[in-house]
Amino acid sequence: MITLARHAMATRFELILHGPNPVKLRAAGEAALDEIERLEAQLSLYRPSSEIAHLNSRAAHEAVRVTPAVFTLLEQAQKLSRETNGAFDVTIAPLVHAWGFMGGTGRTPEPNEIEEARSRVGMHLVQLNPADYTVRFLREGVMIDLGAIGKGYAIDCAVELLREAGVTSALLHGGTSTIYAIGTPPDADAWSVAIESPATAGQPIAQVLLRDESLSVSAIRGRSFEVAGKVFGHVIDSRSGFPVSGAELAAVILPSATETDALSTALLTLGLPGASQIAKLRPALRYLVATREHEHFSIKSQGIEIQKSEH
Repeated sequence: MITLARHAMATRFELILHGPNPVKLRAAGEAALDEIERLEAQLSLYRPSSEIAHLNSRAAHEAVRVTPAVFTLLEQAQKLSRETNGAFDVTIAPLVHAWGFMGGTGRTPEPNEIEEARSRVGMHLVQLNPADYTVRFLREGVMIDLGAIGKGYAIDCAVELLREAGVTSALLHGGTSTIYAIGTPPDADAWSVAIESPATAGQPIAQVLLRDESLSVSAIRGRSFEVAGKVFGHVIDSRSGFPVSGAELAAVILPSATETDALSTALLTLGLPGASQIAKLRPALRYLVATREHEHFSIKSQGIEIQKSEH
């Protein structure tokens, strides 16, 4: 077994690899982590030299050409936004900034700040031209933030490299919130991964089995602040302009980490009422969503067995 780790995309990526040749495994693992670092340099909102930073600075003034891979990712983000009726939206950055979560710990904005930011949010403001891979923003101040899809996309790209290198048994995660399982571990039929309770750290509410698929978990806690007993998390609902309150935690399992990353965010935003909508989007989708009213937790799932009810 080879274990590797590296810090990228503001989180810690870890790899566990099994196979008969440790030298080849290590080389494949290092190449996969190199790919994640390369993608961070390309996709990060916070790196002035990145493709996304360049796009954000120019696309309101002119059509900006991007690489085919980035264009395809933006097309996928647009499709996911449409499928979730805006519950997932990569143009959320102006609202994240208004709520003080862009490089900060959060603040409560004035109502006019929220409305002004909302006017610059929405995939209808992003024009994609597949004929020449150009992107144009339809108003000043629109910003692309791939934070809710970029990590999953990077994991998918890393997994593709691992498979090309002949790796048949591996587990890769980014900050434990998005996990991909290749094949199975040597001593089991699947990789077993816990989903932690939103109420009690370290206490699992479900144990899921993964084989050639990804699990993503989104939660309102982590980056959050509290005012008068109400917690405001960093995941913002683009439709209301406010931090999500539909759920405490959402988890999605699919063969694509790009999609689980995006759809767990959408499910967190929509909460229990939107669970059936998300479930219908992909035939193989499994999900779990936990909501809280006062101190009582309600959990709904499809294809994931709940270990323990929360009260």
